[in-house]
Amino acid sequence: MSQEKVNRYKQEKANRKEALAKEKRNAMIAKVVGGVVALALVCWIGYSVYDMTNKPDTTPIEVDSTALDEYLNAMETAE
Repeated sequence: MSQEKVNRYKQEKANRKEALAKEKRNAMIAKVVGGVVALALVCWIGYSVYDMTNKPDTTPIEVDSTALDEYLNAMETAE
């Protein structure tokens, strides 16, 4: 091996602990960020489904009270 290779190997060996720690830290950050994104996605989907299923019915309701009016008029005329 040339002296350059030997020096490079020594440099890598000296910085190996820091490099492994940096790799572990980056892997942990990626896992945490991925977990937070996944959790946010699941919560958003759950809320959307909940909101869709629990909307109040706002359609207008029409009531035909002619039968009641006729009944009351019949009661008044019977008295």
